[in-house]
Amino acid sequence: MRRYPRVRAAVAMTAGIVLAVTVWFNVAQSQSGDSRIDGEPTSEFHFARLVYTNARAGRWGRGWRTDYADAEFHLMQGINRLTRVDGASVDWSGGGGRLITLNDDRIFDYPWLYAVEVGQWYLNDQEAALLREYLDRGGFLMVDDFWGDYEWSVFTDSMLRVFPDRPIVDLPEDHELLHVLYDLDQRTQIPGRGGQRRNLTPRWRGIFDDDGQLMVAINFNMDMGDAWEHADDPWYPEPMTALAYRFAVNYLIYSMTH
Repeated sequence: MRRYPRVRAAVAMTAGIVLAVTVWFNVAQSQSGDSRIDGEPTSEFHFARLVYTNARAGRWGRGWRTDYADAEFHLMQGINRLTRVDGASVDWSGGGGRLITLNDDRIFDYPWLYAVEVGQWYLNDQEAALLREYLDRGGFLMVDDFWGDYEWSVFTDSMLRVFPDRPIVDLPEDHELLHVLYDLDQRTQIPGRGGQRRNLTPRWRGIFDDDGQLMVAINFNMDMGDAWEHADDPWYPEPMTALAYRFAVNYLIYSMTH
């Protein structure tokens, strides 16, 4: 079989340019009056995604943009079907969801915040202070899709700026988060699109307030965002999508009732 390296290189370069333009367009919109960042709440619940700076620009992939906005699109269909929460539907471009930065008090309008690939995030002292205030005032943060010791260390470097005085602990099997609606166990790794990472053990961890309420739900060595994003892809295992939906519903109900 003949190979055409120049053609492949040109195709790869074109794809890279398209991706860069798309990313620029999304960020530009979110900084210029787009309702995904500037809009007031129109429903009881919006899928609110944290926008952050990468710890090392260019080292990894898409950072906070990972799975955007397919994960929101599919998950909110499930939320609206499986619960009585008045959830804002999300379209393919992210309309109906919210992009949240840590330099704006409008974060307090959204009680549930999702952060993806936090093994590459960076929060400065001012951002960490606002996130701490948000959580101390009753906000709920769910973090997802980061793997292994190195990414854990990147995550905790920023998390220690938020809560230098609160430990990260493993959730016990009987914790309410795992039983508030669906009874769930912590033994199944929810895989990303690359499949299971059998050398890594999934961990459900958290940070609690002074009253013992969970403020930060930590999904380590798993990828719920991919399970939501690929809910209608026949190659992604349906049982994993169903499990990721159940976890999301439990997280939502817990966060809105505590």
